[in-house]
Amino acid sequence: MEHDRNAPPASHAIVIGAGLGGLAAAMRLGARGWRVTVLDRLDCVGGRGSAIEVEGHRFDLGPTIVTVPQVFRELWAACGRDFDRDIELTSLDPFYELRWPDGSKFAARRDEGDMRAEIARLSPQDAKGYDRFLRDAEDRYSFGFEDLGRRPMHRFADLLKVLPTFVRLRADRSVVAHAKRRFRDPRLQMAFSFHPLFIGGDPFRVTSMYILVSHLERAFGVHYAKGGVVAIAQAMAQVIRDQGGTVRLDAEVDEITTEGNRATGVRLADGTHLPAAAVVSNADAGHTYDRLLRNRPRRRWTTRKLARSRWSMGLFVWYFGTKGTAGDWADVGHHTILNGPRYSGLVRDIFRRGKLAPDMSIYLHRPSITDPTVAPEGGDTFYALSPVPHLGGADPVDWETEAPRYRDAMAAELDKAIPGFRDRMTASHIMTPVDFRDRYLSPNGAGFSLEPRILQSAWFRPHNVSEELDGLWLVGAGTHPGAGLPGVISSAEVLDKLVPDAPQAAPRPGPQRMAAE
Repeated sequence: MEHDRNAPPASHAIVIGAGLGGLAAAMRLGARGWRVTVLDRLDCVGGRGSAIEVEGHRFDLGPTIVTVPQVFRELWAACGRDFDRDIELTSLDPFYELRWPDGSKFAARRDEGDMRAEIARLSPQDAKGYDRFLRDAEDRYSFGFEDLGRRPMHRFADLLKVLPTFVRLRADRSVVAHAKRRFRDPRLQMAFSFHPLFIGGDPFRVTSMYILVSHLERAFGVHYAKGGVVAIAQAMAQVIRDQGGTVRLDAEVDEITTEGNRATGVRLADGTHLPAAAVVSNADAGHTYDRLLRNRPRRRWTTRKLARSRWSMGLFVWYFGTKGTAGDWADVGHHTILNGPRYSGLVRDIFRRGKLAPDMSIYLHRPSITDPTVAPEGGDTFYALSPVPHLGGADPVDWETEAPRYRDAMAAELDKAIPGFRDRMTASHIMTPVDFRDRYLSPNGAGFSLEPRILQSAWFRPHNVSEELDGLWLVGAGTHPGAGLPGVISSAEVLDKLVPDAPQAAPRPGPQRMAAE
């Protein structure tokens, strides 16, 4: 068998997956003295945050915004680097505009005065409710993000310690239920409750802890990275190489190898075995346990348990470019959310009925208005995203048949916001849940791994230190603290508190670190 000659196994760590969580984990391990090899089956870094080019248009395939730049700055600082020297961020204002079928609009802004003006324009009676909602969101941010989301949650005792705070903050109440207690206008109820959809959650079912996103937006703003999120991924890969690590693309991991109850490395799809003292999986937690550990008995994350788990919705994403439109559609900014006629009914169809509804809501991304380099001169680059059922239902959608129909229905809706775009369209690319399953090895083609319900969060989520195998750790959307850029980057911060320094490396200065159990 061929072995990796770049590092002795005693100090060699393997990271499975070059998504943002895996790259962040590799950076932190490299800063701790580990010689790291990152493996990814794709031909580019970034995972869901990767990009493709079609006819001169760069399409960011996944996340489009940076909401908490501090997590990246802290990650770079841990490696002795300056994030702002590598990445240029542009602050967006408004963050996004929501539109409803009746013609009404709501622009989310960072300035509280601007936000109050927007609320007063739609519903003057809801001004006081907005102030209370902001206080609620800040409380949940302090606990849910700065505390709970940045420390390990793999011991049951960790859960017991935080239960009183969960009770005090009414974590049992859904995001929508909480918004309804603060706003009377249905449009504002939607505007302050839809955010869980950005991380794969049903706003009518996920815990109200996720209203913390409203505080994130107000406190840190909403930013665009020049070059797209893939530019961040590429910069992360360069840091890893500068640390002496290796990023290997077109290298698919088929299995995590073991000896006794310990991970010993990985076996690639071509049969190559790579030994390692530490293995970190940035693959989906479901794929990690059900595929990469398929030949081992599992105590907690069995095939049956994973099949019974609640997975996030799927995504239908249409990427397209237009020519000669740079000055057109002046009222369409960087981010626009086009709401359909239903909110609760559509969400119910997607998450509970597994039904492809005739109506839809669309997130329209137009990065070319901020970053002209994403399109040929004078053109525009767009992506239009609509939540749809994942593939795990009793009667999954046949996307081979439905994709062209759904695209045409989406085009009819988009024509209301960007009229005539089809006549100016050049490049076009579509991804459905089938592509998420095949490209990212995402169970059920889910867009964001496990749904972030209260009983699938914190201790209940797959742990950062594996419950099944010593020497195996997990990062990314499917583990604690969850999906979204801040979540996956924070999962590497949690990992940093669990993995010991490399065997021959002197511990770096700072607080004593907790070894994984």
